[in-house]
Amino acid sequence: MSAVSGQGQVFWEDLAVGDALRGPGVTITDSHLVQWAGLTGDWVSLHLDESYAQEAGFAGRIAHGPLSLSLSLGLLTQTGIFGNVQAWLGLDEVRALAPVFIGDTVHPEARVAAARTTSKPGRGIWTLDYRTVNQRGEAVMTFSSSFMVRRRPGGGAR
Repeated sequence: MSAVSGQGQVFWEDLAVGDALRGPGVTITDSHLVQWAGLTGDWVSLHLDESYAQEAGFAGRIAHGPLSLSLSLGLLTQTGIFGNVQAWLGLDEVRALAPVFIGDTVHPEARVAAARTTSKPGRGIWTLDYRTVNQRGEAVMTFSSSFMVRRRPGGGAR
């Protein structure tokens, strides 16, 4: 019988360059936009004023770009692969490709772009290339994110 830790038992050695991951989806609601604005102080009218958003050329209010990015990072954690992450190292190459509207369902897809050891034993680095994808299969955002990950005790593969 396996112990359930809630953290997953994926170590650095368990993912290799080219491995693909997919997280669950979430349907964007009015509540997401209002709560994000309140949490971050980002009260830009494109996100909260239907008339303003339409006058700006959109079909309606659009989700905050950082909200879409954060959802992708968060939803991928539900795959269980981040239980041995020791540090989040940052983001690169963030691109908003298309607006996300209330009612859109988005999910993250990621591919391991790089996996390298560090100078300290017991640690490795993963760099994941993310795509945030809507219900039509369109990429609405892309970015790269790196993580320091615990290596498997003894250094062997699973």
